[in-house]
Amino acid sequence: MSTFLAALLHDKTAYIMTRQGSGGNVLAAICSFLIPGLGQLVQGRALSALLFFVVVSTNYFFATLIIPAVVGGIIHLWSILDAAKFNKDD
Repeated sequence: MSTFLAALLHDKTAYIMTRQGSGGNVLAAICSFLIPGLGQLVQGRALSALLFFVVVSTNYFFATLIIPAVVGGIIHLWSILDAAKFNKDD
């Protein structure tokens, strides 16, 4: 696969795929929609592809861990305040 990417970098199609509004950009956008950074890899920009993949994957990973913890903490705080403010006469 690396020989394919190397050939792509030196081929005229690599230039065509990176022009704005070309069919190659549409394909790259679809690839990036499916997997972050794949569109950049298709365009031959390996460093950008790696950075996008690592940053987006890390954010998705931590979003699944932190958001439930934050929501759980807010609900926990709400239950503490609700218990503290409870008035039996109301």
